[in-house]
Amino acid sequence: KLRIVFMGTPEFAVPMLETLVNSEHELVGVITAPDKPAGRGMKLTESDVKVFAKQNNLHILQPEKLKNEAFLNELRSLHADLFVVVAFRMLPEVVWNMPPMGTINLHASLLPQYRGAAPINWAVINGEQETGVTTFFIQQEIDTGKIIFADKQPIRPDETVGELYAELMQLGAKTLRRTVDAIAAGDYPQTPQDHITDIKHAPKIFKETCKINWSQPVDTVYNFVRGLALS
Repeated sequence: KLRIVFMGTPEFAVPMLETLVNSEHELVGVITAPDKPAGRGMKLTESDVKVFAKQNNLHILQPEKLKNEAFLNELRSLHADLFVVVAFRMLPEVVWNMPPMGTINLHASLLPQYRGAAPINWAVINGEQETGVTTFFIQQEIDTGKIIFADKQPIRPDETVGELYAELMQLGAKTLRRTVDAIAAGDYPQTPQDHITDIKHAPKIFKETCKINWSQPVDTVYNFVRGLALS
């Protein structure tokens, strides 16, 4: 039984948090983004992770700055064995190096391919036939740590990023649960990531990214639209 702090913000992270809540492990804290104005009325809106955490009476922290000493002291006071990160922001070393059993991340690609903020989008945009989820230990360089488990997910030729997103949420929950249980049992792999030259990256999607280049081949345009279609 591990004492765990979970870090995440969007809808994608909720099934991963839920699987930990339903495990034998103890969730001693949930860290998520501060409430932000959203919508036409700019009303303060809570993250999906916060909404779920409140419904389950979990201890919530919403630091503006991850190096704030008051936040770090509160984080230390939770005496967590392990930090679990899913779709959160980049952590400073003083945070990810804190727990005795390390900090793990679940990333929605088969690392080392598609490191970055939008791996699901770019896998579809590039016409991949397969992707997956990877759990790994966080280290200094983003998405480069030693791999624990990687599970594959096929991509259908007509599948949109929204459909794939939903499938990877469910796969991710299973992979994360398997990872945490293996760490608790002290029996888990730590495989260094392959050093390959043809790595495909997954940078954040901006409004400018979404412009269609109609001079490209039909298949390229089709995949581009699928990779940005949420439904």
